[in-house]
Amino acid sequence: MVTLTIDGKQVTVKEGTNVVEAARAAGIDIPTLCYLKDVNAIGSCRVCVVEVEKAKTLQAACVTQVQPGMVVYTNTPRVRRARRLAVELILSDHPYECPTCPRNLNCELQTLAERLGIRHVRFQGKKALKPIDDSTPAIVRDPNKCILCRRCVAVCQKIQGVDAIGPFKRGIGTTIGPAWGGTLADSACVQCGQCVLVCPVGALYEKDYTEEVWKALSDRSKHVIVQTAPATRVAIGEEFGLPYGSVSTGKMVAALRRLGFAKVFDTDFAADVTIMEEGSELLERLEEGGPLPLITSCSPGWIKFMEQFYPELADNVSSCKSPQQMFGALAKTYYAEKAGIDPSSIVVVSIMPCTAKKFECQRPEMTASGYQDVDYVLTVRELARMIKQAGIDFQNLEDGEYDAPLGISTGAGVIFGATGGVMEAALRTAYELHTGKTLPAVDFEPVRGMESIKEAEVQMDGTTLRVAVAHGLSNARALLERVKAGEKYHFIEIMTCPGGCIGGGGQPIPTNGEVRQKRIAAIYEADRSMPLRKSHENPAVQELYRTYLGKPLGPKSKKLLHTTYRWRHAFGTMVEKAGAAVWPVDVDQAAGGDGQD
Repeated sequence: MVTLTIDGKQVTVKEGTNVVEAARAAGIDIPTLCYLKDVNAIGSCRVCVVEVEKAKTLQAACVTQVQPGMVVYTNTPRVRRARRLAVELILSDHPYECPTCPRNLNCELQTLAERLGIRHVRFQGKKALKPIDDSTPAIVRDPNKCILCRRCVAVCQKIQGVDAIGPFKRGIGTTIGPAWGGTLADSACVQCGQCVLVCPVGALYEKDYTEEVWKALSDRSKHVIVQTAPATRVAIGEEFGLPYGSVSTGKMVAALRRLGFAKVFDTDFAADVTIMEEGSELLERLEEGGPLPLITSCSPGWIKFMEQFYPELADNVSSCKSPQQMFGALAKTYYAEKAGIDPSSIVVVSIMPCTAKKFECQRPEMTASGYQDVDYVLTVRELARMIKQAGIDFQNLEDGEYDAPLGISTGAGVIFGATGGVMEAALRTAYELHTGKTLPAVDFEPVRGMESIKEAEVQMDGTTLRVAVAHGLSNARALLERVKAGEKYHFIEIMTCPGGCIGGGGQPIPTNGEVRQKRIAAIYEADRSMPLRKSHENPAVQELYRTYLGKPLGPKSKKLLHTTYRWRHAFGTMVEKAGAAVWPVDVDQAAGGDGQD
């Protein structure tokens, strides 16, 4: 432990702690822009500078480690002048588009300028206009607003292990983006949106589909229905001033009904269906043989990551579509038939915590219903904007109820929103289907929590299942390398985002470690409050199989609810021909036609 003095206050912290965190421990907030705890500490923005006794120059607090007896001043005239100068220089080259920016009123640069009392910028930067990259269905990159903090780069490299973006050129010409000046669509980007969550400004944001949804809602010839993902109910309230992790299921349902959706359904229903299919797939591989471990497939960022970096493990990945896509396929077949509605008039809207779901719904294979199964995906942030546009008082709404039958679900569907949740839900069902016995305890604690990789052994009537859970793609990579090295597992859950869907790229900002923990606690609270907590006990799911699908893994189930994967170049669709970079539309054709080159 090290004791130092900050603004006249003694504080004792662990050796190796930086001055920013030491100050926070003392109740003193040093402003930062480029700093991201445990991820990015590079001292580039110079906003966190402090005076340290006996040091000749101001020190960047995020990269200065505490020393015994150190004396630090965080609010001297010299410090204030330096911080104002740093922020003015950033603003001098920043577009003044605050009212039209997606991050207006939730922008760290805007907040910092107000905190420092900046009313006039003394400098005029070049402000060269750079093209906006909107090449993906999920994420927009606006380099004009980038402040070169490199937080997005650090998250993409260290947390996700994708390395889709980085700094290029030098000095005033430095740009953050994909290699060789390419677009996100032509990079290894898995469209997870973790870069969006950590961007302090509006340089990265989700592609907005709210106008398309408003248009559909206004079209009287359309039957517009909506599904809400498990993790949305513990996050949407944050956009309206409720505490982090508030369970706002009923208010969200009521708000969606007020917006004009014909039916409000729950993706948790489709999560229960996913467990029926995936649990049966696991049991089939255990009993009849098949590639093990079986790896979950409900996280679209992970699927794209697998297709790019681990295509050799494609046969290990469950053929089940994600709950979002299962819902869409069932909505335009089973629900359409049951309700007597022409499926061509049905518009399926998803409210998701995930930007990669926007990419997933547009995959060409997601048309098992004969139509695009899911038409539009909105993030939690986009839904909040729609609710605000409609003038709905979210906090004072009376709770609403989901519509039947696709709104009936269990606690097992709810916990899909947290890391380990899919594993736990599958084990609840697989155990009882395999043994014919009732679970002695519903909760599987070993697969819960924020540990990077969780492992457990589960006894199923003489059969020992070895399972593992990873969240964040760097952790997934580490686990998959162990699989390739010969380590044996039966079942693996992989979620793209840290913490699982509760930490998805479409969730409210900020999403940090503290917020993730509170949302996870809320997910399990919602699970405990459900009258049914096992997917196979869902009466609506039982009716679905009895009257329409037949059985899990049956012909109709496989047609509607399962899919295949394809090889993707690890650098998007870019290949080299005759020394020149080309960007083919069809990667398989570019690779020689057989996906093996």
